[in-house]
This record gives sequence, C-alpha cells and structure tokens, in this order.
Amino acid sequence: MRVLVIILAFTSLHPLIAQKLKTNNTYPISNHFDRLLKDSLQESSAPKLINYPTLAYSPETRWEFGVSSLYIYSAKNDLRNRLSQLKAFTFYTLESQYGLWFDHAMYTDENLWFFYGRARYQSFPLFYYGVGPNSPEDYTALIDGNYTLVKERFLRALKPSLYFGLEVDYQRLSNVSYQNTNANFQAPEIGANGSVNLGLGLGILYDNIHNALNPRKGIYSEWAFLKYGNDQGSDYTFTSYIVDNRFYHPIGENRVLAAQAFAQFTAGQAPFNMLALMGGESTMRGYYLGRFRDNNLVAAQLEYRILPFSFSKTWGASAFVSTGQVFGSQSQFAWEAMLPTAGLGIRYLIFPEKDIYTRIDVAITREGSGVYFFIGEAF
Repeated sequence: MRVLVIILAFTSLHPLIAQKLKTNNTYPISNHFDRLLKDSLQESSAPKLINYPTLAYSPETRWEFGVSSLYIYSAKNDLRNRLSQLKAFTFYTLESQYGLWFDHAMYTDENLWFFYGRARYQSFPLFYYGVGPNSPEDYTALIDGNYTLVKERFLRALKPSLYFGLEVDYQRLSNVSYQNTNANFQAPEIGANGSVNLGLGLGILYDNIHNALNPRKGIYSEWAFLKYGNDQGSDYTFTSYIVDNRFYHPIGENRVLAAQAFAQFTAGQAPFNMLALMGGESTMRGYYLGRFRDNNLVAAQLEYRILPFSFSKTWGASAFVSTGQVFGSQSQFAWEAMLPTAGLGIRYLIFPEKDIYTRIDVAITREGSGVYFFIGEAF
C-alpha cells in the first residue's frame, strides 16, 4: 500500500503562531498560514486558495515530493451559487517519475452549467495483480509507462438540480514495460502494449448538494454511458456504463449519515487499464486502486460523520464500512464474493466559513490497510 504523509504541522501550530503575531510581525510564513486559515465574516464569499507540500513513500516510487493546491469559489462571489473547486497536484520521485493532476467541479452563475472532470499526466508505475476477483494477493508485475487522461462532463441544467449533457473521455497509455514479474505473471490479454482510446457519451445528473467537498444534506445521482470505437480514433471498441448514487442525511446539527452505491459495467473489448478498478481513496478505501479489476464493479459504502465534535469547533471524526466486488466474462456476480472494508478517520476544519475539512482516514481490509489524507470528504 502506498502511504501518504502530509505536512500538517501548521494546523497544530496555528494557535501558537497567531499568538506570536500579536507582538511580532517578523514571521512571513506564519502570516501566510494565518491569512490562509482565518476566514473573516467580511470574506465569507471571497475565493480561497491553499497550497501545501506533500511527502510520500511507496515501494514502487521510493520517496515522493509534491505540491498540492486547492482553489474554491462561488460564481460571482454569490453564496447562492454552489461551491466550485479546482484541485491541482504535481509530484516528483527519487526514481525520476513525475506527474501532474488537475480536478475540477465548476458551476456558472445560477448553477446553469456544470463542468465536472479531471486531467492526468504521469510517468508512474502501478502494481498489476491480474484480472478478475480471484487474482493473487501479491502483485505479479510492476507496470511502468506514460499515462494521459482527460475526462470531462459538459452539463446544463434542465431544471434546478437536474443536469444533462455530453461526456468525453480520452485515455492514452504508452511506453509500457513490465518489471519485477513473478512466476504467476500473465500479460494482459487486451492492451498489453498500451493503447489510445476516445469515448463519447451522454450523462444525466441530479445534484442538489450545495457543498461537494462536505455534503451534509441531499442527493447526487449520475447515470452515464461512454462509447469507444475505431471510428472515433480508439484502438478498441467497447462501451462503459456508470451509475453513481449518493445520499446524505443530517442527524442533528453536526452529524451526517452518508451512503453511496456505485456500479460500472463494460461491454466489448476494453484494454486492461480501462477496466473497472476497485480501491483507492474514494470507494473501497484500504485496497490499492486496481488491486481488483474486471469488466464490472459494484460497491457500496456507509459513513457516519461528526463535523465537528460537540466539544470542539475544528475537530471531527468519521467511521465507515464498505463492500464490493469485480466480475466479468470468467466470473459472475455472487453475494458471497463481496469484500468488506472498514475504517476510522479524523477531520480538521480548514475553511470554517466554507465548511471544508481535511481528512485522514485509516481503512482496514482482509489484506492489509491504507492511509489517506485529502481535503474534502471521500464522497
């Protein structure tokens, strides 16, 4: 498992820094964090930007150094518009690997248009365990290569909270090499040497959540399909269907019960890197992203959040459980094949006026554990 360590010292030192600033104005770094974390009533509708360093270690990369940025705003600085977010992350490792990530969820004035997507470029290895729910517990190869992804949704409101529009997905995997292979390694049947695929499709989305980084009440429901084909410039022909339903129910003033049901189904000949992947920081936390992969994935999770504690204005916590499985042409869905995960997390209120928390989650699976640090909730 890849462990991410974020430099959080400024959050714990912030009260001390603020106290020093009252009598000494010679702390430029402290001033930066104080301005960053101390929202005022006059600036409640103003955009916010946070930049923070990251440090990580994993067997496939050794030490990794990075910088993350988060920009949040409401269109025209009008709090009646939903909160928009832009996230960027760049990193470099001691193995000369690098990457640049960019995610966004942007609403225009009166929430008329919604642009929702992500972009990735990275030279970054991944553990490959094989395809199917019975893949071995130990990875069979380390796959290296250059990976480019651009996925975008262009959605327009049909009526309040109901959006419909075009979805585009471009993925390119090149310069593929297989390292540290073991006796159980079998090269992927489709796309082993890389591929280029472009998908076009349609999606419908119901979303009445005001703050996507910390949903406290509402429903998010997305139904979409993407068609990939040779006539669009794709190396392979297949169709991907995605269903993502999330529900948030407030319990009192500071507690939320959140639930998600997610499914991805693939028909046709999809390359191994575009199969449904289980794991990661959002769904089935605790499993390495891609630990299990196949044509189809179903997963569900339930999370209880306390934001914040009744005795604190800034600290909170969460507890979560999830279950899921992959299946495909060589296996069928089976209730007894559902894999469980569970975990606990702590929260720190980093933008009080915008109700945004950082989170550190620890998740446990049958095979081990995972640690995650991010700004905003997992779903």
